[in-house]
Amino acid sequence: PQFAYPAAFGDLLAAVLALIAIPAVAARARYAKLLVWIFNIEGTVDLITAIALATIFNAAPLMGPAYWIPAFWVPALLVTHAITFIILRRPSI
Repeated sequence: PQFAYPAAFGDLLAAVLALIAIPAVAARARYAKLLVWIFNIEGTVDLITAIALATIFNAAPLMGPAYWIPAFWVPALLVTHAITFIILRRPSI
């Protein structure tokens, strides 16, 4: 629970923020970039926190077949967050 609950709530918050940001981006709203910044920061912090907590509480042996989540998805998501930060830092056209 020391790992799972914070990770789950962080994932839920990231999902809610993404669902708020997506329509704003699609509509090209003026505040869309801000919403994507907020989502991207929270998503990155969530992933880093999950990695740290999983390491501290030795969660890997307890994950069973879900081991592929930290082995594949977490690194892939960190890369997409890094790419999103690069894109967000570009000047607007």
